Order: sequence, then C-alpha cells, then structure tokens
Amino acid sequence: MLRPLQALLAALLASCSSGLDAPLQTQLGAGTIAASAKSRPLKGRFLHITDFHPDPHYKTYSSTKETAACHREHGPAGYYGAETSACDSPVSLVNATLDWIKHHVADDIDFVVWTGDSARHDNDEKRPRTQNEIISQNELMVQKLTDVFGNGEDKEDPTKAFKIPIVPTFGNNDIMPHNILLAGPNRWTMKYLDIWRGFIPEAQRHQFQQGGWFSVEVIPGNLAVISLNTMYFFTSNSAVDGCANKKEPGYEQFEWLRIQLQIMRDRGMSAILIGHVPPARVNSKESWDETCWQKYALWERQYRDVIVGSLFGHMNIDHFMLQDSHHIKRGAKHGQMTPQSTKARARVRGGGLLTDGEITVASASDYLVELRHWWSKLPSPSSKKNKGRSVAEYADEDSDEKDLSIWQETFSVFSKTHKKPQNGKEKSFLEKIGGQYAERYSVSLVAPSVVPNYFPTIRVFEYNITGLEHLTVSPVSEQETFSNSLIQKLAVDHDFADDDTYTRDTASVLKRKHKNKEKGSLKNRKKYKFKVPKGPSKSSPPGPAYSPQTLTFTSYTQYFANLTHINNDFVAETQTQTPNEDSPQTIFGLEVDADGKIEQQGWKEGKHGKHQGKKPHVKPHPKKFKFEVEYDTKTDKRYQLTDLTVRSFVDLARRIGQRAKKGKRGVYEARVDADDGEVDADGGKKKKGKERNKTWLTFVQRAFVGTLDPEEVAAFGSEDSTGGEEEEEEEENMEL
Repeated sequence: MLRPLQALLAALLASCSSGLDAPLQTQLGAGTIAASAKSRPLKGRFLHITDFHPDPHYKTYSSTKETAACHREHGPAGYYGAETSACDSPVSLVNATLDWIKHHVADDIDFVVWTGDSARHDNDEKRPRTQNEIISQNELMVQKLTDVFGNGEDKEDPTKAFKIPIVPTFGNNDIMPHNILLAGPNRWTMKYLDIWRGFIPEAQRHQFQQGGWFSVEVIPGNLAVISLNTMYFFTSNSAVDGCANKKEPGYEQFEWLRIQLQIMRDRGMSAILIGHVPPARVNSKESWDETCWQKYALWERQYRDVIVGSLFGHMNIDHFMLQDSHHIKRGAKHGQMTPQSTKARARVRGGGLLTDGEITVASASDYLVELRHWWSKLPSPSSKKNKGRSVAEYADEDSDEKDLSIWQETFSVFSKTHKKPQNGKEKSFLEKIGGQYAERYSVSLVAPSVVPNYFPTIRVFEYNITGLEHLTVSPVSEQETFSNSLIQKLAVDHDFADDDTYTRDTASVLKRKHKNKEKGSLKNRKKYKFKVPKGPSKSSPPGPAYSPQTLTFTSYTQYFANLTHINNDFVAETQTQTPNEDSPQTIFGLEVDADGKIEQQGWKEGKHGKHQGKKPHVKPHPKKFKFEVEYDTKTDKRYQLTDLTVRSFVDLARRIGQRAKKGKRGVYEARVDADDGEVDADGGKKKKGKERNKTWLTFVQRAFVGTLDPEEVAAFGSEDSTGGEEEEEEEENMEL
C-alpha cells in the first residue's frame, strides 16, 4: 500500500505521462533523445565503467589492514589507491580516471554504460556509512561525469545537460543498508530519480520511481539500453523473495522487461541489457535467486533476435558467463514457477560464492575453476580433426558438405545400398549447440572495476554501425514540467539524516517478511503462473548477438592503470620467491596452503601488506597517471575473438575448458592451442601436474587484471585444483 506522499507522486507522474498524445507515447517508448545543434555523428563505440567506490576518508600512506581500511595508521596505501587490497578508491583516483577519459575517450564514444556501486563499502566499524554520505558520493560522481560529458547548456543545473546518453544502474552499495532494497516506491528510488535527473528520460520516470528500472533509446528507433535493477534479483537482498510471486518487485520487473522487449521487436529495434550484479550460477552457487535466473535465461532465449548483449559489474573480476537454455526448467517454459524454498535460499546464501554480498579472492578462484570444469563439458565435434575448429569454421564446412549431399542423395535413389554418412555423428554437434549460431546459449559479460581491488580498469566497446553512419547521437531530452521540480522537492522530504530510525524501520520490515516466509514454508509452496514471452518467428534471421550485422558488438579494448608503477612507492621492490614454487605462500596477502587453497577471508591487505606500520616515503611522489591497453579483442592472439557474438564466446569457453590428459608415464600432456607450443606457465620445460593450456592461464591472469605473478597463475592452473580427469555428477543448478 502506498503512503500518501508516494501515492501523490505516482499520480502526478502518471498524469504527466497520460497527457502525452498517444502517437508521441509510442514514439517515446524506451525514452527519447533530443535532436540538438551540437549532435555529433555516431562513432560505433561506447564506454563501460563500473564500481568506482569513492572513499572520502581514504588517506595516503595509511594502513591496508582490516582494522584501518586505509583510513588511519601508517602503511602502504598509495596516492592513487592501494592496489590488490580491499580498500576503496581515493577521490584522486576518481578524478584521474575521469580526467583521462575526458582527454582520451569522451569524444569518440556514443554513450556510457555505468553499472553501479558509486559509494564506499561499509567496511570500517569506526566510520560507519550514513545515508547522506552515500547520496553525496553519488552526487559527486554525477558532478564528475558532468565535467567530462556535460554540454554546458543548462547554466542553473549543469547535471541535466549532457553531450551523450549516460545510463546508470543501482549497485548493492548505493543504498543503505548495503544489499538491502525494499520494494518500491521507496526513498532510494525517489532520491536517485533526482540525482540521475539528467539520465532518466521523462517518459520513464514513473517506472523508475516504482522500482528503479528504466530504458533509454541511445540511438532513437534503433538501439536502446535497458537498465535492470538487479537488487531485486540479488540473493543477498533479504527484503525481496525472487521473481515467481506477482507481489514481488522481481516479478514486476520481468513483466515490464517482457513488454519493453516486445515493443522493441515490433519497432525493429535492438537492446542492450545492463545491471550491477551478474547472473552468476555454478555448482549451486548463485548470485541471483533461482526463479530470477530462470526468467532471465528464458527472456534471453525468447528475445534472442532483439538483445545485442548483457553487461554487468560487481564481481570485480574480468570474465564472461554462458547461460544454457537447456537449464531452463520445464515448468518455466510453460509459464509456471515455484518460489525457491527457504532451505534452498539459505544453502545458496551460504554456498561460498558471496560473503556479505561480495566475492572474495578465494571464492573467485573456486568460481573460475568451476566455470572451467563445466566449460570442459561443452559439446564438441566428435572427430579429432574438427575439435580445434571454431563453430563458424565447422558450420561453413558442414554447409559445404550439405551442398555435396544433394548429388549423393540423388545418386542414392538409384543405389541398392543406403549407407549412413561417415560424418553423421559430427553433424549432431551443431544440433547440440543450437545450430550454426550456437543459439542454445546467451552471453553475459562482466567488466572489472575501477576500485583497485586489482588494477583500475575501464572498457571501450566497438559495435557495427553499418547503415547508421548518417545518424547522430545526443543526450536524453530534458522537458521541463511541474513534475520535474516536484520530484526534487519530494526527494528531500525524506529524512536522510536520521540513520537510526531508518535502520530500525528497515529491520522491522525484514522481520515481518521473514516471519511470513517461515509461515509459508510450512505450507505447500504455490505455483505461480506468468506469461511466457513469444520467441522470434521461424523466418526471422539470427539476432545481432549471434550473427555479425548492424549493432553487433565487434570488439572491446580493456584499459588498466598500473598503480604499482604510477604510485611509485614499490616499483623497485622485487617479488619474493617462496620455497615451494608450485604453491606460493600468499596471494594479495592471503595465505595459500600446500594444496593451493586460498584463505577464506573477505579482507585482503594487498601485495604490499608487509609494509604496515610505516610510510613508504616522507611524501608521495606519483608518476603521471595514465591508462594503458591490457588487451584488445581485435588483435588479441590468445582469445582469438573475431567478434563478440555468442558462438565466438562458445569457442573461447571450449578452449578454456580443454583439459590435459595423462600420458604413458603419468606426465600431463596438454591439449594446447593451435598456435602454441607445449610450455609451462613459467616458460620452462614440462613438469608433472603443470598446466599448459595457455588460454586458461590467460583467462585467469586477465580475471585479476594482470596482478598475479606467474607462480600465482600456475597455482590456479594445477591439475589438482581443476579436479584432474575425475568426472562429477552434473547438477542441474549450473552456469556454463
């Protein structure tokens, strides 16, 4: 039930929208872009930034210990951040990052995807976060983005006028308490409606204050970016209960998404999905409620002709996920779904993937190894000669063979014998992966963070604009209406200064919800019905996520800032060699046992943790701040991604998943990549138990943004850590 204030706001917003002419409402759809004299031609690039975590309390040369959190004492915290530690970002890093973007990226992109977490973590008991601090940090980020992308046309409020669209989304630390967001409308959706007033289209504001999700047509009539509020899918948000029950905001969001995607299909448009928390799902470890994952995988499947790609942040590690449509349950395919049981939810929350909503180094390493394990089971051609070929190469050859078979079939009519083609088994490979475009799967890309849990990172995508070169890009239109000023007034009517009362009220709501859950668990769980989205017509060609065409993601360039070099405090420091080269004693200051298992600890002091208790220098003397290319998928020889279509990532996952086999003498003989020789991770000779799949080792190295030493990478690659050749029973709850 809406409070009077919320009801008034909803009514006013609805009346503003209803005042539009019907044709105009249809035209606005996902949000309109205003034509402007300053519009510029499309460049075919966009920027993805995520997880800045600015910390106003950060102090240079403070301690990276958990008890200090880079807020006090003496230690190795550098001027631009304490790389590989659990500390948040100094404001100097935020300023330097956006300044670099301004001078090297801003003029060559069409829009910005900003996937949340723009406030510090609640990781210091002596300095607890406040609501006003979270708000001020997000306002700081908007102001910094205004300095980079603002067009200066609105002198009274520059944060309402931008050169290009910027599409934000909620992070789990952009609210208080962290991870917990009550069903909307609530104080946070209304406050961010004010903070992000220059980013959210007028036609989408009512929807945003309802639940924090919205969409923007970044190329009007052609491409939209849909900002999902993943807080309502998040397993760590105990204020909500999945996506099955019609009363849950997760259910409402998927209904809204279904309608949006159907409208875009009808209009011949494509869409990019973005969110903060990615849909990680591997071996009973999930970041989303299972009912939400089921709908997400189903929606991706049914709208595969519309969705270009899905982009997320949160996990800080560079990687990707494959959603397998074969894991969509039979009930979900027929529009029926049962909420996840209380026991199952508790098992997921305690399953080890997330600790208090965050991923640790230990859980990240286990997660990556498990991803590889499941990728090793991806379908592959049966013949050895085809195992190393890409899906595209195999599909082309299969097509040629089918052309030849026309004559063979004609000849067989007059033949007395009808023999089965020798390559009959190979042809089933394409059927197993959903045809020549691997339409059985969809892909979610997870970008690493700006906060230097490893090295600060940003990502620039390139996409195909063939036929759209004549179009221009300009910011979200800002139509001055009565509701706009009212939103700002109502947003400040909430008392964000009284944290104690708000915390007690939130705890009371959670207690009532948990009590109702316990009562419900004693009864038979109800099956809820929902409308299954229509799939593409049989005559529809594959969408831009599957076949190279206009709007297909073609590549991305990953940039990183080497803070060890830039901070200039420990550049001359040599890496300490451990006695057992196969199992380093520490990784980022976390202990590693003899079996290569990393200490299960949420906090990490970082690589320079041994310098606690003293200042590295009298004064900081950093070098010039810069980002440099870590890798570019266009030219990268290791990943060999000709484009960013689903089948390219299926090929990459298969090569990452390739496993070594034991030879006659018990020595592992790796299935090496086509362009590789058989070498160790450290470049030496073959050794028993050593990993030699360079694509896997590169995947691990890039996951942690190049901060791992060679022997640390090798620890992830040992055969023991990946389970050797043992086959485990495949569980249904699995992410490929």
